[in-house]
Order: sequence, then structure tokens, then C-alpha cells
Amino acid sequence: MSSQNQPQHNEAAISENELIAQRRTKLDALQQKAKQAGKSAYPNTFKPENYCGDLQAQFDGVDKATIESGDKVYAKVAGRVMLNRGSFIVIQDMTDRIQLYVDRKGLPSETLELIKSLDLGDIVAASGYIGRSGKGDLYVHLEAFELLTKSLRPLPDKFHGLTDTEVKYRKRYLDLMVNEETRNTFAIRAKVVAGIRAFLTQERFMEVETPMMHVIPGGASARPFVTHHNALDMQLYLRIAPELYLKRLVVGGFDRVFEINRNFRNEGVSTRHNPEFTMIEFYQAYADYKDLMTLTERMLEKLATDILGSTDVSYGDEVFSFKGPFKKITMFDAILEHNSDFSADDINDREFLAKFVKDELKQEVKPSFGLGKLQTIVFEETVETKLRQPTFITEYPAETSPLARRNDTNPHVTDRFEMFIGGRELANGFSELNDPIDQAERFRAQVAEKDAGDDEAMHYDADFIEALEYGLPPTAGEGIGIDRLVMLFADAASIRDVILFPHMRHK
Repeated sequence: MSSQNQPQHNEAAISENELIAQRRTKLDALQQKAKQAGKSAYPNTFKPENYCGDLQAQFDGVDKATIESGDKVYAKVAGRVMLNRGSFIVIQDMTDRIQLYVDRKGLPSETLELIKSLDLGDIVAASGYIGRSGKGDLYVHLEAFELLTKSLRPLPDKFHGLTDTEVKYRKRYLDLMVNEETRNTFAIRAKVVAGIRAFLTQERFMEVETPMMHVIPGGASARPFVTHHNALDMQLYLRIAPELYLKRLVVGGFDRVFEINRNFRNEGVSTRHNPEFTMIEFYQAYADYKDLMTLTERMLEKLATDILGSTDVSYGDEVFSFKGPFKKITMFDAILEHNSDFSADDINDREFLAKFVKDELKQEVKPSFGLGKLQTIVFEETVETKLRQPTFITEYPAETSPLARRNDTNPHVTDRFEMFIGGRELANGFSELNDPIDQAERFRAQVAEKDAGDDEAMHYDADFIEALEYGLPPTAGEGIGIDRLVMLFADAASIRDVILFPHMRHK
């Protein structure tokens, strides 16, 4: 074999392998020493009593002289070594960072030797009293120190952090270790979920859990994931939406219910779509879609204020106002507003819209597409991205709203809304269809579309129809995409930035 065909050594890989070997050698020495002392190289007896962030907040604004003049305040902390500056070691826990001051005159030689052998990424425990450096940094003056976990792999470059997007998604644990922005994003996500739960609970909604494996996929128009139950020898579908089960609960007498749910849709992946995603769905008896628009405005305004401290939410180069009330406009009027060449008659002309969809939007027009389907396509393709500030689009066609209640004065449309922010759909809600005969007819129409080749059309759910026949009170329901809401609050460009472990192509 010629030299040109010989495998080329990767210097970076060799360097990393060498570093790993060095760390393993250190671990071997620690294990030998621990064994001689009858201990473990991975001790689990230290119990921290303080968080770094709490200490930083407690002593915020307290100067060096004041700290040194008062009684000593002792702290016990634990965390990962992020920087080692000789006399000062910087550790990080889930809340923040803090420095550890290495008093070389006051610590035993054995402890100093241990500190000298530390590598970035090691997890340590520290006890001592609080001080402040001449540069103004808070620190713990070490009196006791212990290595809890030896890190066998080097952290990403400490000066540049982890910047490779694919590695950030595949190895989120590294991303969380070294990127404060990522940690802040998921802290915001936790606050959004907790805030929604608290708001709805305060409004007397009851949190419930419904099945994630369905005999019939329903509650949305989407392509499901298919699985198989071996013991029962039956095909099951991963949940695409919890809607039909939640409405069964309203039939059963739970007038206000909600579920923070994971949904699975076997569809494309994009900056706004992940096959596994999180939604909040809630249902309120004796309410209509207008009531839910008002509730949504109140909830989002409170979330923004509580989490971000303002109803003005910065996203990229834009600022979205979450101060209610939001703009409300029908789909028909929105198409008219954003398509200056259309007349009202054009929007109600199926042949005109079919030609426009085929010739201008370059989309297939199937014979089964009615006027409502075409109107929806035109809206999605020519209007959605232009809806920047929070906007409720109302009166969706019945043809594309198989679970929504028809409008009393115009049976072509339904009492439904979708909310858009930054050109993206964030919420979908409507007055529920509680007429079992009408619902059965719409299910049959969906089945006809599925038979005609629409993979996302709904199945016929006979059990749900039977539940409606017992009587569903007048009800309104809504779903809000939590991932997309967090994207707005965290100023994240991609849905993968707000999902801890997004799905990736197999490598």
C-alpha cells in the first residue's frame, strides 16, 4: 500500500486520546488510594447545603470590607470544575458559578496535592467561609475539599464553548455544561410549563393524563407513528393529540380539564417541527371560542410578565407585544387584506382559487378539494408568514375543521381560531362540535378523504361518537404549542434549541 493510501493520523483525536489516558491514570491512582483506605473513588456522602446562585444573590452588593468585618458565613457547595486559576477554582452547579479560594498555608498537603491534580470537568465538594476577592468576585475560602467524580473526558474549549450546532443537539449534556445561554433557555422552558400549570389550576382546571397509545389516531389531522402490542396482538398508534380523550372526560362531568402532553407525528422535520413535541390542551364546559381567546390573552400576558418581566418579547430583530387584547380577524378578511389582487367574490369562487393554487402556488388540487380547503391553502401560503404581532384568525372553513362547531349564521365556517405570532401558528382553539350526528358525518367525510389518498385525514372513531350521544355540554377547547412558545420567550431560532434531546438523523 502506498503512503498516500495510509490512514492519516488526526492530531486532535490523538491529543484527546492522550488526555483521556492521562485522566484514567489519575483515576487509577485515586482508586488505589481509596482502596487502601477502605473508601470509594466515587464517594457519595457529601451533602451540599448551598447553591452557588443563592450565595451570589445573598451577597449581591455586599462589599469586601463588610464581609470581612462581620461574623464568618460558612457554606457547603458542590459542582463541576470549569476553570482552574491556581489560587482560585471556579465551580458550576445548576444555579450559577462561584470561586473556591485555595489557601495554600491553611490546607493539608494531601488536599493541596489533590487540588493540583484536578482537571476541568471534575466534580468536587467544598466547605469553607464566604469572602470577596480584590477584583470583587465572591468565593468560598476552602477549609475542606473532596473530589466526588473524576471526569475522564476533556470539556469543549473553555474559551469558545461548544459552537457546533449538530454536536450541541446530539450531546446536549456538553451544551448544558459550557453554554449559559442553553441553560437559560431550558430554565425558561421549565418556567413556562410551571406557569401554564399554575394559571390553569388557579382557573379551576383539573390536570389529567390520557393514553399515549391509541387504537384509533384522532384529535388532529396528521400522519401517526404505528406500533404493535405483542400481548394483545393489535396495532396501536402513538398519540397525535389527546383531544378526543379529554372531551370524553368533559362528557363524564369534569367540566374543566387540561393535559400537558407529548404528541408524536410522523411528518417532516424543520426549524418549527419535531416528530415528538409538547402541547398544552385544555377544555372548558359552558364556554365558547371567544372565551378561550380572552383566557389565552390573559395567560400569555401573565407568563411574559412573570418570566421575562415585560409584555414586550424580543425575538430576533422584532419585538412582539403580549399585552392583550390581540388583533382578531376572520380568515376570509385576512386573505383579502394580504392579497390586494383578490376580490371578495374571488375568495368565494372555487374555480378561481383552484387555478390560483395550481398555477401560482404550484400545489396539487385534488377533485375532493372544496372551497374551504382551497381557502385554507391560500391563507397558509399567502398570509400566515405576514402575521407578525399576536393575531387571532377566526372563522375557519368547516371543511378543514372536522371537530369544530359550525357557526350559527354561516354554516360554511366554524367557531374556530388559530393564533399566530411571528408568522407561526402558536395555538388552535374552537367551540367544540357536540352534535353527534354532525360529527359522525364529518368523520365519514374524513374517511372518504383518507380513501382518496390523504394520509393525514382522520379515522372514524365510533366510541367517541357514542360518548357524544350521551351528551357533551357546550364546550370550548384549545391547544398551544409549548415548544414554539418557548422559542419566542427564549429568542430561539429553531425548535431543536428548546427541546433537550431533539430527534436527529442516524449517524
